Amino acid sequence: MTSVVFDLHLFYIVIATVCVVASGYIINNFYDSQVDRINRPFKSGLDNYIKQETKLSLYFTLNFIGFVFGFLVSWKAALFFGIYIFAIWFYSHNLKKHPFRGLLAATILTILPFFAIFVYYKNFSKIIFVHAVFLFLVIMLRELIKELENLTGAIANNYKTFTVSYGEKITKKLCFALLFLTIFPVVILFSYPELSYMKYYFYFALITLIFVGFYLLKSTKRSQYRFLHNILKLLLLVGVFCLVFIDTSLIIEKVIDKLN
Repeated sequence: MTSVVFDLHLFYIVIATVCVVASGYIINNFYDSQVDRINRPFKSGLDNYIKQETKLSLYFTLNFIGFVFGFLVSWKAALFFGIYIFAIWFYSHNLKKHPFRGLLAATILTILPFFAIFVYYKNFSKIIFVHAVFLFLVIMLRELIKELENLTGAIANNYKTFTVSYGEKITKKLCFALLFLTIFPVVILFSYPELSYMKYYFYFALITLIFVGFYLLKSTKRSQYRFLHNILKLLLLVGVFCLVFIDTSLIIEKVIDKLN
């Protein structure tokens, strides 16, 4: 355990991940300034106090720091973070304006940082893969509800998102399909003893997702979609903290093998 805690490469990966994710938020916010004036006027008003030049300077600084710390791990890690930085920029600049590509790119780019450490330690166990599938489905669901929430701004700025292209009814049907599909990875995860006390998180997740489904049935207003969006964000955040309850041997054994 001590060898893991004091592994500098692990520390560098965490710093690099935090930096590139933060820079991604900044560049996404930069390109969405016009949309946010419609969808989030209060937030947009606060953002006006920060110059666009300042945002870009911070964006490039964080990317540089992330890339350097990735390079301290290996050239492959630096390449990974370099590609990730470019992918976030390309999504913010172009992909998010297209229905399928934007939705898929947003989901993948959101889920990648969760598994950077597992990839570094070459831990590709089945439980990690199934967990990734569950996260993929929930994050895509969140992105669709976010599109429903921001529909007005997307239309005004000619963003061809999934919801703009196919309408609210089709978007809701896809949301219900994703909600149904989340049952399968959760059931599979319950068969793994390594899940340990984290199984209670998935009980909570199932109850939450059932509530989301019923609430989504009657949702028509932007405020209702925002409520559901925030619930899903909270569900994902709780899931990150609940990772401490998973059987640590799932990670530690792989880490020790790599360090040795």
